[in-house]
Amino acid sequence: MSLQLGYLLPTRERIMVGKHEVREILALGDLADELGVDSVWIGDSLLAKPRHDPLALIGAIAGRTKRVKMGTAVLLPMLRNPVLLAHQVATLDQIAEGRMILGVGTARDVPAIRNEFEAAGVPFEKRIGRMLEQMRLCRELWKGEPVDWEGLWTVKQGELAPVPYTKGGPAIWSGGGVEAALKRAGRYFNGWFPSGAGTGKDWTEGWRGVQQFAKEAGRDPADIIGAAYVTISVNDDQTKADAELDAYLEGYYLRPADEIRTQQYTFAGNRAAAVDWLGEFAAGGASHMCVRFTGSNDAAQMEEMIRIREELG
Repeated sequence: MSLQLGYLLPTRERIMVGKHEVREILALGDLADELGVDSVWIGDSLLAKPRHDPLALIGAIAGRTKRVKMGTAVLLPMLRNPVLLAHQVATLDQIAEGRMILGVGTARDVPAIRNEFEAAGVPFEKRIGRMLEQMRLCRELWKGEPVDWEGLWTVKQGELAPVPYTKGGPAIWSGGGVEAALKRAGRYFNGWFPSGAGTGKDWTEGWRGVQQFAKEAGRDPADIIGAAYVTISVNDDQTKADAELDAYLEGYYLRPADEIRTQQYTFAGNRAAAVDWLGEFAAGGASHMCVRFTGSNDAAQMEEMIRIREELG
């Protein structure tokens, strides 16, 4: 299977330099559609890492494009009411005519994210169980039949409309590299979408775990997409590539680059080396990658990604 490459749209990066307008971001979605980029992705945060709302942007991009897929990398569903979320996503999937991927995550345990949960009125503890119940409830509502639900939320004969364009709702991909996350992906979700750490060989080891858990749950592992979220800096000068990656990571996370490199899939080097590095993921079974580029020339980066994909093919 050929490796599909998606481009992370720079919503957080725009906010960090004081650009709140969305015109340039929407234009990048148009360009991705024109160039044949496989997908565009949008991150999610309320207050911890402020950025544009991903669901609103997906609706805008979906209404302007014809073929590119759109995904959340990743959405924190716990910050949202699941009935409202199911309604929003069903509508978005109709606008996108089935081109939507719902990437979901559990949130890192750091003070800024704990504060974000508190501000949203959501307990941080037991957030994983909350997310799993939310996704089950969304899938029930996406059937378009009356739903009775007793749990963290109560639904009495609730019937959602519209139903999603995709029967049963859009694909849900979950991340995480610990054993519990592998088990969740294998048992419940349509894709595994971690952000690190390590290389393609490390990803492959986790992917084998996801497939084994899927088999144990009576699922066909072939029904699950292997994906990854990676950050890369491409430059023929290795010193410049490393410096650009480090500057990007430190500016984004306000923590030492060496620390972030041990926690996420990151690469710095020339295009040939980038092809080899990404090829490790493909060789291990990955079929889709969300690529976050460093630097600021988004159009040039998107074109570079097309060249990388051609060489990978």
